Amino acid sequence: MSSNATPPPLPTPLRVAVADSHTHLDMQQGTVEEGLARAASVGVTTVIQVGCDLEGSRWAARTASEHDSVHAAVALHPNEAPRLAATGDLDDALAEIAALAALPEVKGVGETGLDHFRTGPEGRGAQERSFRAHIEIAKRQGKALVIHDRDAHADVLRILEEEGAPERTVFHCYSGDAEMAKVCAAAGYFMSFAGNVTFKNAQPLRDALAVAPEELVLVETDAPFLTPAPFRGRPNAPYLIPVTLRAMAEVRGADEDAFAAAVAANTARAFGYEL
Repeated sequence: MSSNATPPPLPTPLRVAVADSHTHLDMQQGTVEEGLARAASVGVTTVIQVGCDLEGSRWAARTASEHDSVHAAVALHPNEAPRLAATGDLDDALAEIAALAALPEVKGVGETGLDHFRTGPEGRGAQERSFRAHIEIAKRQGKALVIHDRDAHADVLRILEEEGAPERTVFHCYSGDAEMAKVCAAAGYFMSFAGNVTFKNAQPLRDALAVAPEELVLVETDAPFLTPAPFRGRPNAPYLIPVTLRAMAEVRGADEDAFAAAVAANTARAFGYEL
């Protein structure tokens, strides 16, 4: 096995348990049970399993129904929307997402939003239509909205304002700067930071984290992607949350245990479950 394929070692356990607010267990090595056990062994006792298409959303809901420590979010990823629109299947797919979102084990609608990095101008109309539909579903079902925002900050914020954001809105893998963090804070949007906040070239993210109100900060892996330094390029998984959380506490000059407790409470509040 090459070094890049070798999973990083278990970090020192957190003393205060936290949640991974955004992960993709279905894309990770090993079984769900193994992944959850490794995470729990270092103090990551809850995960939000996020769907990106119909199959993944069904899987997320089913997995959450089978594991008390897993909550689901269901959606069509922004990059799915143009493909489904091209085949005439977008409306039917949105209807199934709405049905899944009504399930009690589903705590979020997402990841939805806009991606101007992978989708060109020809697909943006479908992305926007899908995003607006997901906002409506989240509000109708009283679930958190989980946003994927890649190179589309202004348009995402505009559509949230036009539609009226759900009561609980989470910017997954927050990618804006400090000025955008102030806009999100004023609107009461949660900002979830992933392992890329540890990357050398990510000073704008750290600046955003430094100004984000503590009560709106979450932590996530987005595993198997965005493995935190010093393990960048190797497989990510929920058990690596302590690496990112400690880096975040350092950026904020915060006590690790107090910060972990705040993040844990924030995640439960964002997704509507009890600690």
